[in-house]
Amino acid sequence: MPIRNPQRREFLQLAGALAGASLLPGLTETSFAQGSGSKHLVVSLVPEPSGIYLLANNPSLVVTLNVNDGLVTYDNDFKPVPQLAESWTQSEDAKTITFKLRAGVKWHDGKPFTAADVKFSVELTKKSSPVAAATYAHLTAVETPDDLTVVLKFDHPSQALWAVLDGAKTQILPHHLYEGTDPNTNPWNNKPIGTGAFIFQEWVRGSHIRLTRNPDYWDKGKPLLDEITFRIIPDAGARGIALETGEVQYAPLPAIPLVEARRIRSKPGKLIAESRGWEANAPIYYFDFNLEREVFRDIRVRKAFAYAIDRKVLANNGFFGFAKPATGPVPSYQPNFYTPDTERYPYSVEKAEALLEESGLRKDAQGIRLRVDNLPIPYGEDYVRTAQLIQQQLKRVGIDLQLRNFDVGTWITKIARERDFDTLSTFGASFADPQIGVYRRYWSKARQTASGGNNSGYVSAEADKLIEASLIEGDVERRRSLIHELQKLVESELPSISLLELEFVRILSADLAGANVTPFGAFASFTDLTFKA
Repeated sequence: MPIRNPQRREFLQLAGALAGASLLPGLTETSFAQGSGSKHLVVSLVPEPSGIYLLANNPSLVVTLNVNDGLVTYDNDFKPVPQLAESWTQSEDAKTITFKLRAGVKWHDGKPFTAADVKFSVELTKKSSPVAAATYAHLTAVETPDDLTVVLKFDHPSQALWAVLDGAKTQILPHHLYEGTDPNTNPWNNKPIGTGAFIFQEWVRGSHIRLTRNPDYWDKGKPLLDEITFRIIPDAGARGIALETGEVQYAPLPAIPLVEARRIRSKPGKLIAESRGWEANAPIYYFDFNLEREVFRDIRVRKAFAYAIDRKVLANNGFFGFAKPATGPVPSYQPNFYTPDTERYPYSVEKAEALLEESGLRKDAQGIRLRVDNLPIPYGEDYVRTAQLIQQQLKRVGIDLQLRNFDVGTWITKIARERDFDTLSTFGASFADPQIGVYRRYWSKARQTASGGNNSGYVSAEADKLIEASLIEGDVERRRSLIHELQKLVESELPSISLLELEFVRILSADLAGANVTPFGAFASFTDLTFKA
């Protein structure tokens, strides 16, 4: 299948064709100006989330963190900053942490926010979170001595705890609406009641999600916006035009072809490309094998795939330079945890062919050794294009990779529930601590605690031992050594190929001020965002 890269000429032709036509019926560019009396921000959201609460994926978080606060947020140095938790203390052995909650906070339905909400939410996170469950593995009790005090007790210290206390990884839910229900199917997941700066108003599927300013928000004078409309525009060209014309002023997730993002970054004008705000997410693009398939139990086959994929081509032609080759599951810009001492798989058709021959996969009359499918993550054309590049590269060594494209909800179902895939190409957040994002790719227990973890089905006693030892290790250096050993092991056994360190980018109107550029800024609430005077 030929690769079709979007070109600037085609983009401008579409702009001309759509000139004067509003992509958002009933709304015009002047509707959003600060001087119009109502500060209404329109945001591109792609793809449309399958739910808002209890789904720790990027599109849902962009909405969720405007509706609901976490216990803490983070500053530029990734130190915790009070949100629903006003202050905290930690015991000398780091096994007991006491939070004092903010008084006077109310849920959007008028019910008071209390320690009971935190207790319910932390216990739910420990039980079912695909991201934070491992960090709470040794939590033994959540005590609530009064309505504004929460005490977490651990039987071992958890060094990663402070990196999961934000609203993305430990969502604080209203226990009066969730207790006694199945949280995964609770209808409030799609019409959330929160404590945050904005109140959910409506979700018109396929069109938009609308939030309005919370007049009773605890941070007085905030937020600065009156309304947010998250607009769902499936076509990348149409999203780009909406940004160019000012009908959409903010795209916190990749919303336009990366070739256009590269142009905007090189020559900012009406639009600005902002790459700050993703450091805490630390996205890694990778290729997973379904190890339940007999053919992938042969490590020679997995290594042949690794040699057959040219990472530099993926970085330059798939992601237009917004990526660099990865050497393992931890990005190189995290010096506290990264090790370069891993097994490498430099691009080599010869080595790939030799391994496939050795494994007994011979070419048929059509030159094909193996036919398998691949499910690219449905987050836009950049991921489909990169999967097509992988498809072309694998064909050179006789592997017929058949791409299957689905919407987000179906994609998750195929992978996590039905296990209906041979391989998948996706990205995952490594986060600020490997315990949060990296472990769930390799820990055998991840599949027992939450859907979406350990997609490959990797089971390794040695990997589990390293992971579980690091969960309770209180010494910084010994824990770092365990994390290094895990990286070496998984790059040797290769249940999943870490291909690229991704550099995500946000597109903002130059008329906006107050964008959050802290390490988690791409997902932070729009509390301080506004239009310039």
